[in-house]
Amino acid sequence: MKKLVFLLVATFSLSMVAQEKLTEGVIDSKMTMSSDNEQMKAQFEMIGDIAIKTYFKGDKTRSETNNPMSGESVSIIDTQAKKMLTLLNNPMMGKKYSETEIEANPDTSGITITKGEGTKTILGYTCNEYNVAMDQQGVTMTMDIYTTEAIEASNQQTVEFGEDFKGFPLLMTINVNQSGMQMKMTYEVTGVNKESVSDDKFDMTPPEGYEKMEGM
Repeated sequence: MKKLVFLLVATFSLSMVAQEKLTEGVIDSKMTMSSDNEQMKAQFEMIGDIAIKTYFKGDKTRSETNNPMSGESVSIIDTQAKKMLTLLNNPMMGKKYSETEIEANPDTSGITITKGEGTKTILGYTCNEYNVAMDQQGVTMTMDIYTTEAIEASNQQTVEFGEDFKGFPLLMTINVNQSGMQMKMTYEVTGVNKESVSDDKFDMTPPEGYEKMEGM
């Protein structure tokens, strides 16, 4: 990227990709967490950045995380079948799974979604701003999200926001207040690659050795 010619070619390539509507590929992103609570802050620092790899193809999306402190997590979303499978392999909990029905018209009471006026260009994609406020079961959450409609994939955090929310998030800043304790999470996409993805990635059958966990 140090050479001007290479920089111009890379910028042009990103612009060309952004003009297409991607329906299949792999997305790399990371989640960073912080808190004003010293104990939580220390735990988050031990965990560090959480790398997330997302595979998407048509109506199906699979997101994977793997961290030495928090363990493995996989979520598979099938928007056509309206189902989500979550797999956890946690050092404390062991191997657990849950199956969730995605409602066609989800209950968004307690959630306020406002399309902002701001835009950002992220990895060559023009992103629109959304502001989300949630107040549920004593937990207050605000989200500042930048999404692109050029990537047709689902996101675990936003899949049930309904028709007022459009696009795949490339940047999210999430502020949570629970019992007076503040937490901040930043989700940032670091790479988008157009490539073929095997259908095996989206198998909704819980793997052998995983125990069903109700109420997740």
